[in-house]
Amino acid sequence: MDAEYRAGGLPDPEDESGEFASEVPERRAAEVDAAGHGERLDRWLTGLAPEFSRNHLQALIERGCVTADGKTLLKPALKLRAGQRVEVELQPTDESRAFRAEAMALAVVFEDEHLAVIDKPVGLVVHPAPGNWSGTLMNGLLARHPAAATLPRAGIVHRLDKDTSGLMVVGKTLEAVTALSRQIAAREVHREYLALAWGRAEEAFVVEQALRRDPVSRVKMAIAPANLGKPARTDVFPLGVGEVKVGVQSRPVSAVHCVLHTGRTHQIRVHLTHSGHPLVADTLYGGVPALGLTRQALHAARLSFEHPVTGEALALVAPLPADMAAAWAEIGAGALPEG
Repeated sequence: MDAEYRAGGLPDPEDESGEFASEVPERRAAEVDAAGHGERLDRWLTGLAPEFSRNHLQALIERGCVTADGKTLLKPALKLRAGQRVEVELQPTDESRAFRAEAMALAVVFEDEHLAVIDKPVGLVVHPAPGNWSGTLMNGLLARHPAAATLPRAGIVHRLDKDTSGLMVVGKTLEAVTALSRQIAAREVHREYLALAWGRAEEAFVVEQALRRDPVSRVKMAIAPANLGKPARTDVFPLGVGEVKVGVQSRPVSAVHCVLHTGRTHQIRVHLTHSGHPLVADTLYGGVPALGLTRQALHAARLSFEHPVTGEALALVAPLPADMAAAWAEIGAGALPEG
C-alpha cells in the first residue's frame, strides 16, 4: 500500500490570481557562545532551528544559505568560533513544496464536474516522493483544478509507474473520490493494457500468483506464497509475434493484451517475467531493450467503469504512444480487441 498523501491541510495556498503565493524564507541569526566554540556548523544549527532535520540543514549550508559575519559558509563540518554571528535562510523542505500547483500540459480524454480521465505520458511520476518532490501528476492536477487541494491525494485513486503510459481516472469531488476508491477496491474498475514481451506467447494464459515486496531489493516486487503476499491475477491474450534482431541473433517478441483482475504494484511486469515473458526494455525485471524502446513496453490502453455519480457506463481508450506504436508496427502486431 502506498503511503497516504493528502494535499489539504496547508496554509492558504493561493493568492487572488490563482497562483501559489510566494513565500519569503525566514532568516534566523544568533551569536556563537562559549559552549558552541569548536562545534560543527550543522550540529550548532540544530539548536538554532530545531524544527528542521540535520540533513535539511546540511543541504541549506551546501546551497549557500548560511553566513557567518557576512561570509558564506558551505561546509557542514566547519568548526565555529565563539563570537561569530551566524545567520541562516530557512528555506522550506522539499517535502513541504510537494503539494504545489505546477502548470503542465495534460492529455484529458474525458472530463466533467466530477472526474477526469488522463492519458499519462511516459516519464510522468504520479505522486510526490523522494527524488520527485515536484513535476508530478499531482502537481499538475493542483494547477488544473485548485479544489484538488482539499481532496485525498488531490483526487488520485490509482497509479501507473513512471515509465508506463496510459489511462488514469482522478476524482474532482470528495464524493467521486470516495466512490471511485470503493469501485477499485471492489474490482469494478476494469483496466486493460497493451505490452510487448520477450518470447513466443501464442495462446492465452492466466497468471494467478500472490505478490509482495522483494525481500532483497526494495525497489522490486516478487512472487510470494499465498499466505505471505497479496492475491493477484492477470489474464494475457496474444495479439501477434515478431522476430527482433538482438546482436547477431533473432529473438521472438510477443504483443499481448493484459487484463487486470487486481491492481498490485508492478503486477503485469512481475507476472509476465514469472511466465518467462519479461517486458521489452523492462531492465528492472530482466527485459532487454529492443525495438528502439528505452522504457518498459507497457501501456494502459483501456479503462472502463461506472460513473460514480451519474451511473453512466464509461469506456475510454488511449492509443499507443509514438515509441510503442513504432515498435508495435515493426513486429506486425494486431489491434486491441473491441469491447
